[in-house]
Amino acid sequence: MFIATLLTAPSTPSLDPALVDSLRNAWGGGEATWLAPDEAAEFPLETLPANQWEVWAELQGMGVDLIVLPAEGRRKKMLLADMDSTMIQQECIDELADEAGVGDFVKDITARAMNGELDFEGALIERVGLLKGLDEAVIGKVLDTRITFMPGGKALLATMKANGAYAALVSGGFTAFTARVADTLGFDENRANTLLTADGKLSGDVGRPILGREAKVQALKDITTRLGLAHADVMAVGDGANDLGMLDLAGAGVALHAKPSVAAECDIRINHGDLTALLYIQGYAKPDFAA
Repeated sequence: MFIATLLTAPSTPSLDPALVDSLRNAWGGGEATWLAPDEAAEFPLETLPANQWEVWAELQGMGVDLIVLPAEGRRKKMLLADMDSTMIQQECIDELADEAGVGDFVKDITARAMNGELDFEGALIERVGLLKGLDEAVIGKVLDTRITFMPGGKALLATMKANGAYAALVSGGFTAFTARVADTLGFDENRANTLLTADGKLSGDVGRPILGREAKVQALKDITTRLGLAHADVMAVGDGANDLGMLDLAGAGVALHAKPSVAAECDIRINHGDLTALLYIQGYAKPDFAA
């Protein structure tokens, strides 16, 4: 048994009941359940539709995300999340680079690295090197004035944790940012790279070993082993090439507003919904969301 979920952007909910019924009838699905009026609905299926991705592409043009998942084990016991452009709306290194006057150059490197065009570790070392001499206090300034949270994050964390899930934030960014984000949103732990400093200024280097793609995979393995969970119990979410390992290993790997090359590798692609989409695809209705 499978569950098909259709959802739209919560800021402009526009899911047409006629569209849901049309697809349900075409695929021979069961009765539709509305998880949020005009925003998210689901219906059961006996088998995977042969034309799932053709329909997905058509619905994308209508501002609708379509996800088809096995019904069994939909509700996950652990959330493993990327930070930059996933739990927050920015790339923290790009914001620091703006303060250092090298923003445009660094943003180009970041975009190429996240799209898998550059080696992540080498690209990180190069970008951090350009921050050398930046006052350490700028980190706090960026956190206070430049960083905004991805919509739906607080509801996602609160709801999954209220239902017994564990939440870990694992980032190729920096501990100075993950600590604040993890504390604000309610993550149980966070892992990231450490910006090195000397005499109150950034040294232009980052602590070793560098946390990249393989370290995120290892985090998933380590934490599930520690908690006695299976990889299938994990929902992972990210947007960049360095997230692909953990997205592939997790029971549900979600590409959230991801780079095209990343989304192409994932079966769960959220391009219109926000982080509450991760609740809908687990079968939570809006009234189930924790405060």
